[in-house]
Amino acid sequence: MANILGVNTGNKTWSEATDAISSFYNDEQSHLLVTPNPEIILTAINDEELFYILNKADLSLADGFGLKIAALLSGQQLHRVTGADLLPHLLSEAESNQRKIVIINRQDGLSSAEDIYRAITKKYPHLKAKVLDSNQTEKPSREEIEIIRKFQPALAICLLGSPYQEKYIYHLSVALNKISLLTGLGGAFDFITGKIKRATTPWRRLGLEWLWRLIQQPSRWRRIWQATAVFTTKVLHWIFILPNLYRPNVAIILFRKNGAEREVLIVERQGETGHWQLPQGGLDGLDIEASGLKELEEETGVTNVRVNAIYKNLYKYSFNKELGKYFNPNSKRHFGYKGQRQSLLIAEFLGKDEEIKINHWDHQAWRWVAESRLIESIHTCRREACKIYIQKLIEMK
Repeated sequence: MANILGVNTGNKTWSEATDAISSFYNDEQSHLLVTPNPEIILTAINDEELFYILNKADLSLADGFGLKIAALLSGQQLHRVTGADLLPHLLSEAESNQRKIVIINRQDGLSSAEDIYRAITKKYPHLKAKVLDSNQTEKPSREEIEIIRKFQPALAICLLGSPYQEKYIYHLSVALNKISLLTGLGGAFDFITGKIKRATTPWRRLGLEWLWRLIQQPSRWRRIWQATAVFTTKVLHWIFILPNLYRPNVAIILFRKNGAEREVLIVERQGETGHWQLPQGGLDGLDIEASGLKELEEETGVTNVRVNAIYKNLYKYSFNKELGKYFNPNSKRHFGYKGQRQSLLIAEFLGKDEEIKINHWDHQAWRWVAESRLIESIHTCRREACKIYIQKLIEMK
């Protein structure tokens, strides 16, 4: 498996990928299949929900020749399986095994629902399919959920484009956890409907599909620039520059008064039961206060606060398996930021508990703990820093 800009992908060959897909139909669980390409991974850098979904997926198949170049430059191994190649296999396999499929089409896309249905039923006459035109962005509507539930598909293919399709299939899998396989394949159906002509084999082997697409659709030049020049620049920075730097970060002590003693809000990391910590996040070009308030709102929904104190660069640590999403467990060499240089924001909570709504990609639970029990309540890997932070809170008395 390769890790490209923090996203794990490309660990399956074609035969391994198709075997894995076949196995997904043999249990009663939903499975997410994603096909990240350079453009999708660039989006995930600044979209934490997309970043979470890509890394949570049951199967991640690397699409886009740029990922092979990134893996080569970083000394990693990556197998490329494109969405355009995968789609005919999914349709043929569904037809031969009499599996129902639902296709969620972008309403203003090149191919309409009618175009898609006509094309696939002509090529796969025994395929049991339903095609929906959708103007949803990130989540299925109640009406769409009900239509899909009644149809009872084994396979759902979303064509809303990234990041919407990845978020749509994630939330659809939560709403209907009996769909065996869910995936987003962008404009792959445009090749089947004939709206776009796919690059010929020589162009694909040379990794020049982007140039072919540019010739076909000159209006896409900005997207292609992102997927080629910008992506390559980001990868080189990630490989050679960031491993020498610490990411500017802010931790937040959010407290409330409860009688004689204050209580502090802690959160449990998503997918890591027992890993409790303070809310925190990167500065991303903002000052400490603005970033801290932004992270509080994004991670917990909290906005009703009063800022009491700000401390700059109180603690610095390097990433390891327990600390930080930028740690790469798949390579002996570390890529991305070396660690974090952490500042502190202390704020008083002035709202009600009903206002606290954690997001699903960062955390899975929250609770208040007494100030005197804060250190023992958080994960051991966080305690050294927390001792420094709690002392700052104590000094405010």
